[in-house]
Amino acid sequence: MAEYTIGMLLQYEKKLKLLMKNEKEELWDRKIEVGELNGKTMLVMGVGAIGGEVARLGKAFGMKTMGMNRSGKPVESIDHLYDLDHLLEAIPGADYIVSVLPSTDETKGLLQKEHFKAMKESAVFVNIGRGDLINGEVLIEALDAGELSHAILDVFDPEPLGKGHPFWRMENVTVTPHLSSKSGEYLPRTFAIFEKNMREYQRAGKDFTNVIDLSRGY
Repeated sequence: MAEYTIGMLLQYEKKLKLLMKNEKEELWDRKIEVGELNGKTMLVMGVGAIGGEVARLGKAFGMKTMGMNRSGKPVESIDHLYDLDHLLEAIPGADYIVSVLPSTDETKGLLQKEHFKAMKESAVFVNIGRGDLINGEVLIEALDAGELSHAILDVFDPEPLGKGHPFWRMENVTVTPHLSSKSGEYLPRTFAIFEKNMREYQRAGKDFTNVIDLSRGY
């Protein structure tokens, strides 16, 4: 998921969609201006294991990092950390807003109109967490109003994204079908965790990997 995120950020900065389109048209155009991740600021909403890795890879590209979590406890690879109540303070300084948040009562519909209004007009929103973080119509209105530049969406509410949905046709939206976590290594790693946890359970241990807190919902 972290590789997917950085890959999408690079695609956006390097204008790869436009370059591929020009290739099909056999148009050699060196006037296309491409950007860099270096020096850009990324806000990671939900700096757990996945969000922390997104931030670490971002730092490798010279990015500045902000993070948001429930506790406000420091996280490695995060320059500035905010808790959930101070999200509006962090958003205006971000070039990229990446959500890795789970779906809980606290996060459903978390991003509202005021959050998109607070974004830079050049900002890019990336959602690899859960689709119910936002209302799709709110995001469409914000994009149409130019309150942000682009949205990269891998998750939706509901899924799959319905045929004829505006996201499919919008030039300032990139849609992928909930595949940010998919690779050939997904199942082998999953079974390795399951085996480790089963052996721990059989010996009545408590050192489990990826423990779910049912009271939090993740």
